[in-house]
Amino acid sequence: MFEPSYYRRCQCKGPLKDKDGKPVLDADGNPKIGSIGTTCPKLGKGHGTWAFYFEAEPGEGGKRARVRRGGFTKLDDAKKKAKELYDAASAGTDVLSDEKCGDFFLRWIKAKKSLARTTRHGYEEHITNYLLPHLGHIKRRDLKVRHLDKMYDAIEKENAERILHRLRVDQLQKDRDDAHQAWVRTAGYAKKEERRDARRAFLDANAALREGKKGLRKITSAATMHRINDTLSSALSWGIKREQAFTRNWAQLVELPPVTRPKPLVWTPERVEHWKRTGEKPGPVMVWTPQLTGQFLDFVKDDWLYELWHSFIFLGPRRGEMAALPWTEVSTDALWLRISQQIVEVAYKLYGEAPKADSVRTLSLSLESGDNLVSFRAKQDHKRQEWGTAYVESGRVWTHENGEALHPDWISRRFTRLVELSGLPPVRLHDLRHLAATLSLLAGHDIKVVQEKLGHSSRQITSDTYTSVLPEMMRAEAESVMAVVPRDIPFEVRTPLSLPETAWQNDVAVFFAHGARQSGDTWAVGAQTQPDSDLLGMITLGGRGQDDAANAAVKWIRDHCAANGLELVRVENFNDRYPEDQRADFSLTRFTVARSESPGLDGWTLPTGLPPAAARAARRAPNGRRKAA
Repeated sequence: MFEPSYYRRCQCKGPLKDKDGKPVLDADGNPKIGSIGTTCPKLGKGHGTWAFYFEAEPGEGGKRARVRRGGFTKLDDAKKKAKELYDAASAGTDVLSDEKCGDFFLRWIKAKKSLARTTRHGYEEHITNYLLPHLGHIKRRDLKVRHLDKMYDAIEKENAERILHRLRVDQLQKDRDDAHQAWVRTAGYAKKEERRDARRAFLDANAALREGKKGLRKITSAATMHRINDTLSSALSWGIKREQAFTRNWAQLVELPPVTRPKPLVWTPERVEHWKRTGEKPGPVMVWTPQLTGQFLDFVKDDWLYELWHSFIFLGPRRGEMAALPWTEVSTDALWLRISQQIVEVAYKLYGEAPKADSVRTLSLSLESGDNLVSFRAKQDHKRQEWGTAYVESGRVWTHENGEALHPDWISRRFTRLVELSGLPPVRLHDLRHLAATLSLLAGHDIKVVQEKLGHSSRQITSDTYTSVLPEMMRAEAESVMAVVPRDIPFEVRTPLSLPETAWQNDVAVFFAHGARQSGDTWAVGAQTQPDSDLLGMITLGGRGQDDAANAAVKWIRDHCAANGLELVRVENFNDRYPEDQRADFSLTRFTVARSESPGLDGWTLPTGLPPAAARAARRAPNGRRKAA
């Protein structure tokens, strides 16, 4: 039964009295002075604060459990808090615990036995760098959303200080570089004293830069704050489920700055040109076009790990998956490899562990990819003979020349260096997963196939994260949308179309309609079987571009087929085969036309029963049973 007791008390000090009201004396016989609390004669309106206590459920062995709180200015506030604590205690929350949040976070992370190594490392960093300094001193029972808001406010304040520190370091870096250039310019012609002064200025600037870099820390981004809040939410949810340690998951009530996932951008010719002029990268996540990808593969064809880069581009694995891939999980005959292991890096130390369930997958290999693996194995065998007993038998597919396994971070750094040497626009190693997904979509594969290839749990993740729109896909989409609406392009027939017998093979004729801009918006379209053959016919039109020329050609051929009893079997538009600088002046379309005479109904009697052959077969069947067709 909820029967709290309310009383007033203060912090006044005076002579202490015992239960009988007699003064309490010290060893010298003098009255003891201490907090007189509830016996202060001044207690009343305007003096002292309200407090309460109530009996909670007895503890182990029937030990009495009394909940006390004080410091309330008004009695109503004390009553409200008493009811809140009673409801929380009734729901199972330990309202008597004096455990600090810091102790709770450490106890939580220790109890999480099933965390992946990288996940645990991230949680521990959040606890050490953020949760313990800002929340560790607060009693677990007193934690509220306002404490979390103060933590994130403090992080943003630290960010402002770190930004200013970063700007000071950038200025010191510029001063050091300028001093170094000034020293270099004095070489060969300046006087000794001038060179000495320039060198001293450079050394001073370099020392100032080293001193300025001390204490430089990274800025805590909005994405990192969201991850910190996710860690905190996980801890609070665990405490609620296991111990009713909190009344609510306060982390779910926090409002943080929004996070915008960087959109992958394609290195179009315009962006490449801008990058060459300014050195600016349009976005943090960039994807090569197929042409740039081919240039990179051509550049690294003599690299020891060419086959690895080829696999990254066309298979889209993670670097840890490639670093852990053993030869026992590869079949060059059946053309498959199985991703069942991964190497994770924590503070540059390597640990082997199984990937997530959705990431365990079997990838089909193309003939070229299979040949690459055979070639790399042959290279490994050759190096094994060269190194002899010093060769390291790691059993891994991708290794250094001495057989040592590759470190995932080394793979990234090696790839970055190769991109720099190639002179191609920069991309990260992880961006090759975007590239592999985009190339698969460009080849016409379904998003579900790409999802299985990349090892995602849902196609939504694949479509939101690892796909970019190549110019070829955008152009195809635009062309398909335009093709939905039929357009009547007026044209004038200069030479009627005539298909000679030499154009027909087995009643099928294949020919081309080649358009060329004459002057202004005037186009001429001629039909030919070969580029150097005679014209089969020609039309002229006033059109805005190659699409109008192609549409007029289709209308011309379709009208000819309808008038001469021919069947237009296929139309193929090759306008995109022209280089960009020629597309405004040329058009090319291929047509496949068939001629056939369909048999008429003369001499036929519509059957009323079985065909003659079926009827004869039925009469030959024994016991009057007809044979099944």
